[in-house]
Amino acid sequence: MKDGRVNRGLLVASTMLATMLYAIDTTIANVALPHIQGSLQAGPDQVLWVLTSYIVTSAIATPLVGFIALRIGERPVLLMSVAGFTIASMLCGIATSLPELVVFRAIQGACGAALIPL
Repeated sequence: MKDGRVNRGLLVASTMLATMLYAIDTTIANVALPHIQGSLQAGPDQVLWVLTSYIVTSAIATPLVGFIALRIGERPVLLMSVAGFTIASMLCGIATSLPELVVFRAIQGACGAALIPL
């Protein structure tokens, strides 16, 4: 660090953690669907919006990541993405209704879209 070089081990570890965060979150809602359905009194068709909102917004936002990263830089985009993803995860945890959860999952998908390409 004294000569200005980035500690590559820390960089690789943080990148791997961000990628794992996104991958785990894509599958975690599948496991929790029965609990979500029961606690929010939602039907099987309604509860699938929790998964769909995340996947669709992530798919829409992924191509925009490169454009935004060219404009403001990769590091700021990654930091904003991790912060947004974390805040959206917290909001998902405190959601009290199905529409809230769907909106928060959509925000989470949009923020998480940058975690894999960057």
